[in-house]
Amino acid sequence: MTVPLGLPSRLPPDSLGRPLRDLRISVTDRCNFRCVYCMPKEVFGRDYAFLPKNEILTFEEIARVARVAVAHGVEKIRLTGGEPLLRRGIEELVAALAELRTSEGRPVDVALTTNGSALAVKARALKDAGLSRVSVSLDSLDPERFAAMNDVDFPVAKVLRGIDTAREAGLDPVKVNMVVKRGTNDADVLPMARHFKGTGVIVRFIEFMDVGSTNGWRMDEVLPSAEVVARIDAELPLEPAAPSYRGETAARWRYRDGGGEIGVISSVTAAFCRTCTRARLSTDGKLFTCLFAERGQDLRAVLRDPSRTDADLAATLGGIWAAREDRYSELRATLKDRRAGRIEMSYIGG
Repeated sequence: MTVPLGLPSRLPPDSLGRPLRDLRISVTDRCNFRCVYCMPKEVFGRDYAFLPKNEILTFEEIARVARVAVAHGVEKIRLTGGEPLLRRGIEELVAALAELRTSEGRPVDVALTTNGSALAVKARALKDAGLSRVSVSLDSLDPERFAAMNDVDFPVAKVLRGIDTAREAGLDPVKVNMVVKRGTNDADVLPMARHFKGTGVIVRFIEFMDVGSTNGWRMDEVLPSAEVVARIDAELPLEPAAPSYRGETAARWRYRDGGGEIGVISSVTAAFCRTCTRARLSTDGKLFTCLFAERGQDLRAVLRDPSRTDADLAATLGGIWAAREDRYSELRATLKDRRAGRIEMSYIGG
């Protein structure tokens, strides 16, 4: 894409000097799981009103936002949900995004986060379409505990089969995301590390976060990443590894015997707001500048106005980003009400 005349090749940084480098795109607000920390069944039940089709961005609209964002500095795109593999024809969108090139001529890194339920069926087609990498949410290897956490009795064996299929398809390195909730699945930290050590799969242990307002978050249910590392290190010795890039969310640790690495994402106990370079596009076209945001800015109106050009879209995107001052995780302890009004993870993507 040609950069619109009169606009810089990169968007201005936000109010804290952070550039926009990563765009996470939610392609659906629906999911076939009802994980207790994300879409609890008592809220997202049979009568829950999901977005109607006419409010959801088309693949063409998503690709247009991505094209403009990449022309102005975005280097990584991640497709999320809900569960993105529920979106019919998702391979077509992946193929369109895989054609994008940065201003330096490099291919854009196109990744996807999934619950793994359809990965065994979709992995090869996604790779052939141009997907770079895949991350799989997996909170326990114990069949009963996993079924209880996804709350739809989905078997863990099918997710593990999907992970194996993704590796066979060449979607390496496959990353496994485990949200650790003290008293619920923290006993699975070591089994998870043992299971994937030496396989090339990178497990990332994520602190239970207060995203949205329906997951009943409590600080005493957070298992700090430092404790996760200590538990693993006691049996499988670890050493710190350097970040792969500036703004990486996970702190990397590698096994001293060369058996691979793990990551820990410590949004609660060791906030990384100051290096956050991510924006999130919701299923219905709102741009959010923080995972813990209360509201987003509408891009769909620009996309669906035939008089608005790519230059207008870029200017809107740049204005939103330049005004960004989010650092919720750094301020969490000082806020009186940490849960009021925030957008749910199933809507904005993780």
